[in-house]
Amino acid sequence: MDITVQSFAVANLRRRPAALEIGGFVAGFDPTTTSPYINYATPVPGTRPTDRDVSVLIEAFRERGLKPRLEFAPQAAPAVEAAVRRAGFATEAVHEYMVCTPATLMPRPAGNPTTAGLSVEIPRTDEDYAAIDAALSEAFAGDFAPSPEGAARLRRTQENGGAVRFVRAPDGGCAGAASCSAPAVGTSELAGVG
Repeated sequence: MDITVQSFAVANLRRRPAALEIGGFVAGFDPTTTSPYINYATPVPGTRPTDRDVSVLIEAFRERGLKPRLEFAPQAAPAVEAAVRRAGFATEAVHEYMVCTPATLMPRPAGNPTTAGLSVEIPRTDEDYAAIDAALSEAFAGDFAPSPEGAARLRRTQENGGAVRFVRAPDGGCAGAASCSAPAVGTSELAGVG
């Protein structure tokens, strides 16, 4: 599973508006935000970075005024952890993968009473995307301020083969939303559920 997840992470970051390949790493940058959850790097599976490779990677982040940050599956690139720790990186978080395959997918039962009167919708208008961006900002305790750039990122996800879905609030806004990246190497990432 680690190789699949890591190969997806590489392919997904290569789609960022300003992606760079640096010494066995792919750094995905989006110049419209300083969010460390959008601007980060990941190693190519099996890479064995030198201390110089890591220094060049760090400099690419500093040139942009960004916090140097990596997300990766350690078993897919076992030589990376020691190299980045020598450069001063520390573990921010360790996450487990939650995986859904066609064999494990459980469709939502029809007539679920907890969702009566609510429907999942595809955003169609600028107002829909702005409402989703605002709701997600609130759901994540303001880690990202709602912005036209955030709404545009959501629209790009939808238009570039991913999926953005939301539940419309009674006032016409957004009660909750999530996005799913466009598939790459047979995998997609569900993110920003709030």
